Amino acid sequence: MGEQNANQRFVDEATSEPEHIARARAHALELGAAPISPAIGAQCAIIAAVSQALNIVEIGTGAGVSGLWLLHGSPRATLTTIDKEPEHLGAARQAFAEARIPPARARFITGRASEVLPRMNEASYDIVLVDADPEGVIEYVEHGLRLVRAGGTVLVPRVLAGGAVADPVRRDPVTTAYRSLIQETQASPAVIGALSITGEGLLQLTTVSTS
Repeated sequence: MGEQNANQRFVDEATSEPEHIARARAHALELGAAPISPAIGAQCAIIAAVSQALNIVEIGTGAGVSGLWLLHGSPRATLTTIDKEPEHLGAARQAFAEARIPPARARFITGRASEVLPRMNEASYDIVLVDADPEGVIEYVEHGLRLVRAGGTVLVPRVLAGGAVADPVRRDPVTTAYRSLIQETQASPAVIGALSITGEGLLQLTTVSTS
């Protein structure tokens, strides 16, 4: 455990976060909108870059940190971000404006993801990031897999639930949902799944083309 903590501390200290994202992080913490860690943000940016993503959906805006990381990786992408908290969306709008991201590249939707996602076009997005309401994570991932194109990727940060998922004694609904999500997707032939233990954990699911 000591070695793991040392590795994690080194990764956190070694990850360089762009200044505009660091400012958004500070604002997010003031609002109580827990942002993804810089290490997870950097991983999301890499995935967006190698995917050459042009259309991204984010479920859970926070104050814009994860969205800024995704656009940092794919500067030509258009981001649709969904959150039920108007204050969080407002903070994200401000962060995007300060980062000089053109308004046409960001679409902000106020509402519950469970109501918004069914109305969105399937197989139309390169990346879907799921970072909202842990109680609904399985439902949101199912929607995400429907929304991404063949070869598209669904990203789920915080999937280790602060270490709870690895503890067999923990049987609460959220921990059980995350554990089931990891186990079922790892065994599914419909996706290629990878689980990163950096930071708070990141589940990466890339859909397999059936053609």
